[in-house]
Amino acid sequence: MRKENPARYSSAVGEAWMHCEFKIKYCHKIFDNTAYREQMSALLHDAANRYSIPLGEMGFDSDHVHFMADIGLYDWPMVAKLLRGYIGHYFFKHFPELKRPKHEGGLFWDSGLWNPSYYIGSPHNLASTIAYIQKQKYGSQGKITTGQTTLLAF
Repeated sequence: MRKENPARYSSAVGEAWMHCEFKIKYCHKIFDNTAYREQMSALLHDAANRYSIPLGEMGFDSDHVHFMADIGLYDWPMVAKLLRGYIGHYFFKHFPELKRPKHEGGLFWDSGLWNPSYYIGSPHNLASTIAYIQKQKYGSQGKITTGQTTLLAF
């Protein structure tokens, strides 16, 4: 995760890698669908590039995504707002069927994509946190993995 050329700001040099987790509203297990998972990954990378937030390891479970992000000078709420807002907007443009009324099979008929709560925190042990992200149901390579544990196990 270390950069050879860390970010340079007007009065600072450095990086701030954080473990981020965003959960889908109503715990719908949309990431069991490969197309939804791949589009979410692409949109997360698009949003991160748009706001100059470098990404590291990424992994999905059925209803949430974990990833490492260098948040730079952004504060946690701003990172969540920027990334989740961008992704939510464009995700529904790619999959309008998810916004259909409930009686037509829509999952998010009158709401947004994300659960209002999220996690962004500094990893106590970077290697363990990366291993945890890789052990999600759908690891960073998009393959189903086994042996998922909770973050508290580390």
